[in-house]
Amino acid sequence: MPTTYSIQDIQSLFADHVTTAEKIKKSSAKERIKKLESIVEYIKNPKNENRLMEAMQVDLGRHTVEVLISEIGVIINVVKYIKRNLKGWMQDERVSTSLSLLGASSYILKEPKGSALIIAPWNYPFQLAIVPLCYAIAAGNTAVIKPSEYSSATSAFITQMINDLFDPKEINVVEGAVEETQMLLKQPWNHIYFTGSPAVGKIIMTAAAQHLSSVTLELGGKSPCIIDSSIKMSSVAKKLVWGKYLNNGQTCIAPDYALVPNSEKPKLIAELQKQVKSQLDPNGNGAQNNDDYGHIISDRHHKRCVELLTDALDKGATLITGGDYNTESRYFSPTILDNVTDEMKIMQEEIFGPILPIVAYDNKEEVKSIIASKPKPLALYIQSKNQKSINYFLENTTAGGTVINDFMIHYANPHLPFGGVNNSGIGKSHGYYGFQEFTNERSVMRQRFGATALLHPPFSKRTEKLARILGNWLS
Repeated sequence: MPTTYSIQDIQSLFADHVTTAEKIKKSSAKERIKKLESIVEYIKNPKNENRLMEAMQVDLGRHTVEVLISEIGVIINVVKYIKRNLKGWMQDERVSTSLSLLGASSYILKEPKGSALIIAPWNYPFQLAIVPLCYAIAAGNTAVIKPSEYSSATSAFITQMINDLFDPKEINVVEGAVEETQMLLKQPWNHIYFTGSPAVGKIIMTAAAQHLSSVTLELGGKSPCIIDSSIKMSSVAKKLVWGKYLNNGQTCIAPDYALVPNSEKPKLIAELQKQVKSQLDPNGNGAQNNDDYGHIISDRHHKRCVELLTDALDKGATLITGGDYNTESRYFSPTILDNVTDEMKIMQEEIFGPILPIVAYDNKEEVKSIIASKPKPLALYIQSKNQKSINYFLENTTAGGTVINDFMIHYANPHLPFGGVNNSGIGKSHGYYGFQEFTNERSVMRQRFGATALLHPPFSKRTEKLARILGNWLS
């Protein structure tokens, strides 16, 4: 594809994918797995891995360890899981048929949806483009990836990889910004998979509605961390600092704010300060001089973090630690705020940066009210050793997913569906759920013999009596 696109280019690309989708819909599990293996072989090649590391360093300042764990490792394990299970996923699924339909048999046929559009974000720009692609391939679809213009170095790597591995009429990449996304969204895709903000998710859903395209929307929101007095604060702080400041807080399931009992707040704050120092400034030279700590993706997003911090401080928030930043290098220090209020923007918007607000509470009902006052989050974290307390928070909140006594690890379990609810997302992915998002589960019923003819018009008293009897048997 060209580096600049016209609407005719995009229409031609879409037409090619529709034709190819019809050709590959009957591809075998073996054929699909071969395509997935080619992706793994490509990224395991030392030269390609080094190029990816360099790209992620340019885009986000990511350390090699972070890239290995949260980008490359995720993809490798997704492919392994698909390989073990794909043949079973693709098989027809026999289901029961009610007694009233005696003589018929039923099953679910798994067929590809067809042509998919994958719109990827910038925060984990490689794996959040390639993981959905893996499920699209597993389900037998064609796919076009639209990577983020903010992570341009990684987007260029993705383009090169896809060009090296696949027929462009089956899998392709369209780089660019808003204009290219808009042109892509004008096409009647069979499925659109979007990862990003709720605000943009609404735009994607509106565009999809014009063609009644199905969607998977992996969004975000303010994911709370609930801490009670039964847990050891030093243990919570260690995990919370890792979960919050990984990738500079630019993670959709990062804990957005921490709720802690008033009596435990001083202890938590002291432990958080210790952990910020030991994890992110171990040599005492400042986090800005620590290669383990990255930077904000762009000038625009850096400015937004500064504005959130400034607004909070102007309205009375207390700076516990951090608050330093450098516009030129897009550095933003790991920051903790106390005495935040709902009037502050930082408690109204998903932060998506390295700022952690602390919110004190007096009772569980107060926690319930605070969380209920905001849109349903993508993730919710409970830090407690008290099972009654855990049960209360599970029963009185809702979220896309929940982790008890840790952070973000549910993303790594392919047996769990991953996704949001309402404002934080539509649809689920990972494991079979990822395959399912790109699959049409087609109902099939075969009639061998039956008595439906007895219900055909003209109707009689006998027909009415039979209908009443069958009406009680339908389930």
